[in-house]
Amino acid sequence: MTVRVGVIGTGAIGQDHIRRLECKLSGAKVTAVTDVNQDLARKVANTYAKQATVYANDRELIAARDVDAVLVASWGPAHEASVLAGLEAGKRVFCEKPLATTADGCMRIVEAEMAHGKRLVQVGFMRRFDSGYLQLKQALEQELVGEPLMVRCVHRNVESAESYTTDMAITDTLIHEIDVLHWLLNDEYQHVRVLYPKKTKHALPHLQDPQLVLLETKKGVIIQAEIFVNCKYGYDIQCEIAGEEGVISLPDVPAVRLCSNGRKGTEVLQDWKKRFEAAYDVELQAFIDDGLKDEPASGPSAWDGYVAAVTADACVKAQESGREESIELPKKPAFFNTQQPRLSKYRRRQR
Repeated sequence: MTVRVGVIGTGAIGQDHIRRLECKLSGAKVTAVTDVNQDLARKVANTYAKQATVYANDRELIAARDVDAVLVASWGPAHEASVLAGLEAGKRVFCEKPLATTADGCMRIVEAEMAHGKRLVQVGFMRRFDSGYLQLKQALEQELVGEPLMVRCVHRNVESAESYTTDMAITDTLIHEIDVLHWLLNDEYQHVRVLYPKKTKHALPHLQDPQLVLLETKKGVIIQAEIFVNCKYGYDIQCEIAGEEGVISLPDVPAVRLCSNGRKGTEVLQDWKKRFEAAYDVELQAFIDDGLKDEPASGPSAWDGYVAAVTADACVKAQESGREESIELPKKPAFFNTQQPRLSKYRRRQR
């Protein structure tokens, strides 16, 4: 059996996923593509998925008989409508973040999925599938450091584009920490405050960079998250959790140790896609495997997308107000109470 996938959006991430589905993973075939730029859609199909049909829009693709599952990789404001259409058609949907650009939009998807009666949506929060974060999760579940007390995490990029704005530090960058820490700690956020340290000379006039986000959970864990998108030296992701009995940290990315010109050191990654390339593979393989077995989607859920959106809204509000802001969430529906499977399920399978 093969899961026939229709891909909406053939930009950079869409192309990566098409190549991944066609060349690296097992159990799936790209049978349809669409993009607002039809010339690009045809070019991508001819390059990576020669047998795929190019559709004029997302609705036609979703309705196609040879599409079992939909992968949404279009621009953010279009996600909600595509996901809702996929649910209405009873098809599985993998949606890159954001699930929707507003919390209300995410809630509409949550309600539509519950009305359907089966979990069909997986959100593209790939860090939950990264081997380093999975090791952190396993260590916490085994209580190797006791109850978590404090978290320090770092998200640094070489430089930001001219179109990158201060609020995007939350909605495009910190959003990954928001989701993965919510999952790691199995705790709800309660308050947030955003601080602006001295601004780097490398940031454009309209951008506040770096930023420091202080989150407090309902259990009292304090999270200090640094966002620095013009750090210049490389792409650097760090996470350290201090517990009552010890400290655990995200493993360093493997790299050759170089001794040259009187110095010792290792190379720092420059490309975020390389840092999480394996995680992208594993998350999509999990989505495919769930489809092959006709099981409910087991990855990050529509509810997780909603939690991230509500939290991000509060963070942006804290950016603007300079004060501590509350993060208020309704009770999680029982429909979404199933937990993500453990590390053993997410083995990387390639053709």
